Amino acid sequence: MAEIKYTVKLPPITKKNSQQILTNRKTGRPFIAPSKQYREYERNAFWFLRPRPPRPIDCECNVKCLFYLPTKRKTDLTNLLEAIDDILVASGILADDNYSIVASHDGSRCLYDKANPRTEITITRLPSNIQTSLFT
Repeated sequence: MAEIKYTVKLPPITKKNSQQILTNRKTGRPFIAPSKQYREYERNAFWFLRPRPPRPIDCECNVKCLFYLPTKRKTDLTNLLEAIDDILVASGILADDNYSIVASHDGSRCLYDKANPRTEITITRLPSNIQTSLFT
């Protein structure tokens, strides 16, 4: 894997906005679930994440995301990154989104494009001679 690029041609959505507190029917315990809007965004984003690698990426990589937003409203970049990481895992592109796989989000930022909101994702393998974790 040298570099993999995807463009999700949907307005970026965070996972944390409009979360719902639901109750587990079996245990009766409350849990937090993503909003209906986010679940729809995730489902639609899968269509743009093709072709997928033959098996999920499980080596240290940089996931650079350029979020082109339809408005100039302030947005939390870390919430957008969390949503994309979770979608990449759910779609089978990444094996997990922990620090040993998604070692960095270098170059990620929010930009403005009212006419063409989207997320441009570039996944790049980090060289094995660079120690990116304090715990290795």
